[in-house]
Amino acid sequence: MTTTSRKPSNSDAEQRSADESRDARRKKWLRRLPLLPALIFTIVVTQLPFLFSLWYSLTDWKIVPPEPRTFTGLNNYIEGYTNEFFLDAVIVSVIMTVSAVLLSLLLGLAVAMLLDREFRGRGILRTLMITPFLIMPVVAGLVWSTQMFNSTFGVLNWIITSLGFDAIPFVERFPLASIVVVLVWQWAPFMMLIMLAGLQGQPLDILEAARVDGATPTQIFRNLTLPLLRPYMELGILLGSIYLIQVFDHIEVITGGGPGSTNVPFFVFQRSIGGGWDFGQASAYAVIVVIASIIIATFALRLLSGLIESEATS
Repeated sequence: MTTTSRKPSNSDAEQRSADESRDARRKKWLRRLPLLPALIFTIVVTQLPFLFSLWYSLTDWKIVPPEPRTFTGLNNYIEGYTNEFFLDAVIVSVIMTVSAVLLSLLLGLAVAMLLDREFRGRGILRTLMITPFLIMPVVAGLVWSTQMFNSTFGVLNWIITSLGFDAIPFVERFPLASIVVVLVWQWAPFMMLIMLAGLQGQPLDILEAARVDGATPTQIFRNLTLPLLRPYMELGILLGSIYLIQVFDHIEVITGGGPGSTNVPFFVFQRSIGGGWDFGQASAYAVIVVIASIIIATFALRLLSGLIESEATS
């Protein structure tokens, strides 16, 4: 008596593959299950208020004087293109963000180049250099407005008067520049950390070969170091732009939103709980800021993922 073994049919293989796929999906969701409460909390805290703001931006909602909330469609967004004060706030936001990010990047790169070498006390000096970035924005604004920019007893004017010149009311005369100086002081350490990470990833054998071939430090920096640092510089610019486009604390503490220093977030504050009480229009302006931040964040995440992939393959 002979027995014959049955070969697995295609249907059996497909069923087994489907079962394995279901098991893999179930295990994946089981691993994610502990994170579900945090995800729900994040959605409730962040996305629901945004949806309410989106709805309010489509209405004409004023509290003072009290008026019924009516649906107006895109009128608030259209009015933003004709509102002179809002357009001025947009210009201030662009100037403030671009100048603060670029100056922070250049200063951070210069400091990173100085720290990218062996010397005694380098670790302590690095720690001290990142201290401004760890200070709360309100504290940084208070320190600079009262102890540095003050016309009577500020450090800068003490130096100026010691040299025989008249004191300069920095905040009153140069409100936007004063805010940019504080932002650069706080964000240059952040850029320094990013640039230092890129500098320490340089291939030492290639740099040594360039020195042996007679390349000058300027040529090495321009032809080898700068191309290597380009992804890090782009990442620093994008991350800095995401945060600095939303600056509020420094403006409130240093200038109080005076002429020439009101950016879009502060303008939204002024149009809402800051005295304007026009929540419909303020919500429309806030949505515009959120959309701009999302666009910048999307580019930042794509750049960061590309940088991680390039590091993994190298």
